[in-house]
Amino acid sequence: MTKQWHNLNPDEALLALGSSRTGLSSAQASERLQQYGTNELKGKRKPPPILVFLRQFLSPLIYVLLAAAVVSITVEHYVDAWVILGVLIVNAVIGFMQETRAEKAMEALLQMAAPRAKVRRDGFARQIPSREIVPGDVFLLETGDRVPADARLVEVSNLKTNEAALTGESMPVDKHSEALADAISIADRKNTVYLGTVVTYGRATAVAVTTGMSTEIGKIANAIQEIRPEKTPLQKSLGKLSKFILVLVLGIVAILTVAGLARGLDWLEIFFLAVAASVSAIPEGLPAVVTVVLASGMQIMARRNAVIRRLAAVETLGSTTIICSDKTGTLTLNEMTVRSLFVAGKYIVVTGEGYEPHGQFYIDGRLVEVPDYPALRLHLQIGALCNDALLTCEDNFCSIYGDPTEGALVAVAAKAGMDKEGLEKSFPRLDEIPFQSERQYMATLHPGVESSRRVYVKGAVERVLALSGYLLSSDTALPLAEKDIQTIMQANNQMAEQAMRVIATAYTELPAETEGLDERHIKGNLVFVGLAGMADPPREEAREAVKKCKQAGIKVVMITGDNKITAESIARQLNLAPGKVITGVELQQMDDEALSRQIEEFSVFARIEPLHKLRLVNAFKSRGHIVAMTGDGVNDAPALKSANIGIAMGITGTDVAKEACDMILADDNFASVVAAVEEGRAIFNRLRNVVFFLASTNIGELLGLILSVGFIGKAPLLPLQIIWVNLVTDTAAGVPLGLEPKFGDELKQPPRHPRVGLLFPGLLLRIAFMATLMGIGIYLVFSWAQARMSLAEARTVAFCTMVTFEWFRSFNARSDEYTAIRLGLMRNRWLVITISAAILLQLAAVYVPFMQIAFGTVPIGADRWGIAFLAGGSLFLIEESRKIFFPRLFSLGKWKPVGRR
Repeated sequence: MTKQWHNLNPDEALLALGSSRTGLSSAQASERLQQYGTNELKGKRKPPPILVFLRQFLSPLIYVLLAAAVVSITVEHYVDAWVILGVLIVNAVIGFMQETRAEKAMEALLQMAAPRAKVRRDGFARQIPSREIVPGDVFLLETGDRVPADARLVEVSNLKTNEAALTGESMPVDKHSEALADAISIADRKNTVYLGTVVTYGRATAVAVTTGMSTEIGKIANAIQEIRPEKTPLQKSLGKLSKFILVLVLGIVAILTVAGLARGLDWLEIFFLAVAASVSAIPEGLPAVVTVVLASGMQIMARRNAVIRRLAAVETLGSTTIICSDKTGTLTLNEMTVRSLFVAGKYIVVTGEGYEPHGQFYIDGRLVEVPDYPALRLHLQIGALCNDALLTCEDNFCSIYGDPTEGALVAVAAKAGMDKEGLEKSFPRLDEIPFQSERQYMATLHPGVESSRRVYVKGAVERVLALSGYLLSSDTALPLAEKDIQTIMQANNQMAEQAMRVIATAYTELPAETEGLDERHIKGNLVFVGLAGMADPPREEAREAVKKCKQAGIKVVMITGDNKITAESIARQLNLAPGKVITGVELQQMDDEALSRQIEEFSVFARIEPLHKLRLVNAFKSRGHIVAMTGDGVNDAPALKSANIGIAMGITGTDVAKEACDMILADDNFASVVAAVEEGRAIFNRLRNVVFFLASTNIGELLGLILSVGFIGKAPLLPLQIIWVNLVTDTAAGVPLGLEPKFGDELKQPPRHPRVGLLFPGLLLRIAFMATLMGIGIYLVFSWAQARMSLAEARTVAFCTMVTFEWFRSFNARSDEYTAIRLGLMRNRWLVITISAAILLQLAAVYVPFMQIAFGTVPIGADRWGIAFLAGGSLFLIEESRKIFFPRLFSLGKWKPVGRR
């Protein structure tokens, strides 16, 4: 069983490690270095870059497109082949770049290691490379040092460490060397320091207990490397579509071969028919269109503060059913704000958010002016002067330098018009007793009135009360009675229940000749003034975003390192979905199977440890959810990488988190996550429209080809004409379809079930419906034309009819429910522009001599164009009428698999 180092006192820990306060000998250190290895984070052997690149071609759709390129070369259509191969290479480069992200996450993690450390060896202090530290080494820590290994503290002097990267806690942690009880979270192990964290104050001596990959950061590094990226819903959908196309091509080639032989065609003619069929079935422009749609989605999201690092993540967002969100800075402002004051027996409510110096004060719902209440003014003045933080405002943005708790006190004084710099000029600091965790208060000495001295004190409520002998009532100091203490503690408890951190203030007068300040001046002499309750308030936009998530059928769960009471309070204020609250200690006692069974019952996770988040993500995924996970610390990296979509914070996020994620929030705001989900849904709808458009085109071409060969014995279009339709006309309409503006109802729809991809039963029926009408239309036009004119002219008419179908159908394809009129004919201006360009190109293909030679076309008159437009317009009117009378005719299985409730 692994030793729980925090349960042992320093001497027991040293004994268990075979060490002493003077450290190890050089011989012991050398022996342990052989036993435990170097104190480094190790990465797994990476595959050669060329192998990673070639892996990008292992996909059914790629096989189909490679086949199309080979066929194009066979029939000497080299331009078409190069276009297809160019698309494949671009996609492979994008995939290659994305697959190397895990390596970059590890590289960022390695940067957290301290380069050198000061250790005791052979009884002397010396500097050594941190990689040489071994379990049992005693090392020294000072302000600014990066901790070189996980260690048990032996001697401590006012030590504070910043563990935000590991635990997610933004506040510095006070450390001590006393033994602690069992079953506590990493964040509560105050007698332990961790590799990669930073000493922000004080000094200490510690003994290394684990090094390298055995440290908490090492466990995270190992978890990052063990996670295998899953295919996104879009990749799965495209894979299914590719297999469908592959089967379709083989089936159609077989049918055409039989039909050709039945019609008495020779093998060469049958071969060219098979080429035409293959070209018809393969959507050559699909990879390019998908890439353009996702890339444009990235730009749209970037404008909404969501920076996408992986193309497929754009669509995955729209599939999200669970959002696991950090509390601090994402759901809340990460700005401590004084919300309530208690002075002279009265509660004062303070308005205003964050560090902005704007707000008002209310007593019993009545607006009050601070100068009219001397006790309130003194309370705010003590908070501002007994304080080391600074408030700065530039370009309408305010921030603090120093401790967030102290910053909140400076900000609330500023709301009353009490500028700290002005106060310090009037009442300069003469001496101080700095805050120490053992004391639990801070005291400062200032000039008083009438040549006296005044001491201002702030600190923990119980500690300040213990030092007080009097109570300020209005503007008079009265002896502090037991009932007064009970009233103050009741107010303290009431604020604490609302997840507020409570600070008390007090003062005392000293003789004018007092120059130095120590505890004997204040013990029992303080006049207790009041309480200040502060909290990190929820973002207003986060409340609205949570409401939108509920409307969209997305569950938001909160994951925080804060205590249970604080977490529950914030959850109530945000109106999160009802559910149980569980702590990290309780979570630790559940096995993975039990957690998977119960995971959907919880909505708040408090006091969560680093690798707990990975378990939570995996538990939700085991229930079939598409999980979005937000995070900013090193501790979040494994969960970010394992989630279907990992979201890192752009402002507070570590490099490790950013390298492990799929998306970065530029403003660290939860509302931006919801905005990205909305965009993701819109993008998926666009992709469905594109797939519908391309698939119905290709199948319509195939059907027209089969009917013509079967009944006439001739193909209505030449292979190059089909490639023109697929690469030029289809792409000209497909790309702007992928840029269709949002309709605005994206978050009013239910979330799409993970098993529902781009294709669903209703869409297949719609494709079959439109493709059948198109195929019959092409056959009828070609059959009519070839009986009345030359084969070249008949094929030209069929060619023009095919592209006319495309022009009209591109407006049909913008929605499966709403008519083009309701969407606005000119709303998608790119579609109008590209269709106009496609018309000009088609005219060139028919009337420009060198293009006539290339495409086998001949000039046709206006009457022939009339036939083409009549066919295309008829199809357009049929589909638009269907949307008016039966808008949901093709919605079967759109959001969840058929047969599931």
